[in-house]
Amino acid sequence: MRLFFDSNISQENEFFTVSEEESKHICKVLRMQVGDKIALLNGKGFYFETEIIEAHPKKCRLKILNTKHEDKKPYELHIAIAPTKLNDRMEWFLEKATEIGVTEITFLLTQKSERKDVKMERFEKILISAMKQSKRLFLPTLNPMIKLEKFIETHPNGLIAHCEDGKKSTIPMHLKTSSCPILIGPEGDFTSSEIEFALKNGFTPVMLGETRLRTETAGIYAVVQGMLSFER
Repeated sequence: MRLFFDSNISQENEFFTVSEEESKHICKVLRMQVGDKIALLNGKGFYFETEIIEAHPKKCRLKILNTKHEDKKPYELHIAIAPTKLNDRMEWFLEKATEIGVTEITFLLTQKSERKDVKMERFEKILISAMKQSKRLFLPTLNPMIKLEKFIETHPNGLIAHCEDGKKSTIPMHLKTSSCPILIGPEGDFTSSEIEFALKNGFTPVMLGETRLRTETAGIYAVVQGMLSFER
């Protein structure tokens, strides 16, 4: 059954009119007709099996046949990352992180950031597509860019991955199930002053293997380590 997304559908609905964007895809692009069955996700833990009762390219109307619900995971996996200069590399990270199980992503503005702004609408679509592809029922939270220092002040206590020498632990040793974001810096790494600021605010330095990783690879490594830690 084909999967579509609309955040406005809820368990209270018996009938539902899909957004214009998804209606166009359903009725004009895929040419689906009255009587065809589709599934709809709202990104909040619900899966709706539906039947098309009005195949209009601007307001496709559905009848809800069956509803499934999944409880939210008992953990938070929050990656705060400096976006890369090339959007396609960050899009790859967003897609794979969503498939693996990240629950929240924040973009960081650091002293060595390669990119000062991000295309939130485009990135949201990447997350939705990855959620549908991986059949996840929860859409990760995507936060706009914020200065590193401000993020640390509002999220004290977490983990920071950096390349400077010094004693470091592994992610599973210190990752908590909530309020424990993992900071991933830009290609040039965090500056010494940024690292010091994070450590003074309760962040623990962690290693990401023995090799130097690209930003997006470091982000995925952190997601995988986090998921393995929680699944254990």
